[in-house]
Amino acid sequence: MGDTDRSWMYGKRNTLEYMQGVENFLKYAEKNKSKNAEEFLVCPCCDCKNLRKFRSSEQVKSHLICRGFKKGYDRWIWHGESVLPSTSTSDNRIGNDEENDDNTDTNGENDRLDELIRAIQGNFNEVPHVLESLFVDLEKPLFSGCSRFTKLSAVLKLFKLKAENGWSDKSFTQLLELLKDMLPDDNELPISTYEAKKKLCPLGMEIKEIHACPNDCVLYWKKYSDLHVCPKCGVSCYKRKGVDDRCEGKKGSPAKVLWYLPIISRIKRLFANPIDAKYLQWHAEGRKNDGKLRHPADSLQWRNIDRAFPKFGNENRNLGLGLCTGGMNSHGNINSRHNTWPVLLVAYNLPP
Repeated sequence: MGDTDRSWMYGKRNTLEYMQGVENFLKYAEKNKSKNAEEFLVCPCCDCKNLRKFRSSEQVKSHLICRGFKKGYDRWIWHGESVLPSTSTSDNRIGNDEENDDNTDTNGENDRLDELIRAIQGNFNEVPHVLESLFVDLEKPLFSGCSRFTKLSAVLKLFKLKAENGWSDKSFTQLLELLKDMLPDDNELPISTYEAKKKLCPLGMEIKEIHACPNDCVLYWKKYSDLHVCPKCGVSCYKRKGVDDRCEGKKGSPAKVLWYLPIISRIKRLFANPIDAKYLQWHAEGRKNDGKLRHPADSLQWRNIDRAFPKFGNENRNLGLGLCTGGMNSHGNINSRHNTWPVLLVAYNLPP
């Protein structure tokens, strides 16, 4: 539709101008509906507020004539228009290749943001107030007179930089505080990482799992994303092929098998080093065996295990491993959906 005058949307609803404007709006919305192969049309009246959908455009028309448009819906982002306006129009173009490239990039990002918002719309049928809050952030300029960024798009852009450069939450908060002071006083930028995360929570942004070679050679990412065998060591990635493939014919749960394989590869590395191999056999060859308790190998439990499994106990290269794990919330937010479980594995065979 372009950036045309839409003052008619909030004028008197019994005028010819308003009736024609509604007709033009419905034609534009129906065209976008057909383009995206959608079954429903979102109603932007002041009561539905883009939270309800109808199959018939006549019902939407009736709502708009009787109730009028929702306040502030000058840009029809739920009916085919970009979330952010273009920085140049067809009537006022700058003949500069670099600036045209910037505009193309901006429009591409706007289209992706449109797709993201439309994709999650159906998730908020039971909590429409959350979706309404998201709409407000979508339409609200970052500050008065800003035409390139809304409150939501600015936060998304900054979070993208945070992820790409590995910024900590603390450094990101400091950046937000500095930017907020630099921008005009009426800016809508969040002042902390916590507030910015709350703005993005309704988007339901997920964490993508990236598998790694069992020998820690490569990540199956970017150019390796379609591989199932490590290009450096030739080891097959059992996680990418499926846990069941590796567990077939073996006792125990899949989790045990997944733990077992990486541990074996690391132990082989230790025994490949003569110094480390000597330390790992210290409990059998270098320890004083005078009945006094100086080391876990002197304990009654250690001897009981050696007697119960004589083949294991008679081998100097056997390892006694201690496993410790505990959950912690590394994001500093008790409501976070993600947490971290550090796992500490200690070889008890080593000398004190």
